[in-house]
Parts: sequence; C-alpha cells; structure tokens
Amino acid sequence: MTDILTRKEVEQLVNQFYNRVRKDNLLAPVFAHVDWPHHLPIMYNFWSSVLLGDMSYNGSPLSKHLGLPLTTDHFNRWLKLFLETVDAEFTGSVAEEAKNRAKTIAALFQHKMGLL
Repeated sequence: MTDILTRKEVEQLVNQFYNRVRKDNLLAPVFAHVDWPHHLPIMYNFWSSVLLGDMSYNGSPLSKHLGLPLTTDHFNRWLKLFLETVDAEFTGSVAEEAKNRAKTIAALFQHKMGLL
C-alpha cells in the first residue's frame, strides 16, 4: 500500500469510498438522488484541496448538506466507511491526515446542523 500523494490516489480513495456508500443500507438512500458523474469530480477536487493543497475545490460543502435528513447515525456510518476505505487502500502520513480531516468534518457538520 502507498500513501495518498497524487490526484490519481485521491480519485481512488473517493471512488472506493462512494462505492461503499452506495452499497450501504443506511447511507445509500440519502445518496440516491446524487448525479454521480457530476458529484465525483467535485469530491476529487475537495479531497485534493484538503490533502494535496491543490486548491481545486471552490464551494461550501456544509451548505450542500443542510437540507438533507441526516442524523448522528448517518455521520457515524459515513465516518466508519471512510476510515475503513482509507485503511484498506492506503498507509502513511497523508492517509492519517485524511482520517483526521474526515473526523473533523463529521464533527463540524454535526455541530453546525445541531446534531451534537
């Protein structure tokens, strides 16, 4: 296994993660409306910006989630699947940073949405 050092590896992470999400009984219904060919490149940009610092993402991720019927259970499952995906595919300091950032994002979103 390698670390997450390139855009290609970010895309691998995002693709593997959302493959898990789409098969998950709790999360799949929340994501059923997603236009995947449109959404995935946005996620590549988001995680490339977060992990590689390439500044390719421009947007407000929280605002996209505010209208969704999400609970703490959704965030816990999202985080569990993300951490499992990183651990299954990558190892190294950037992989650890990806997991730390995901934990921070999940906590921040839940706080901002009044779930914590």
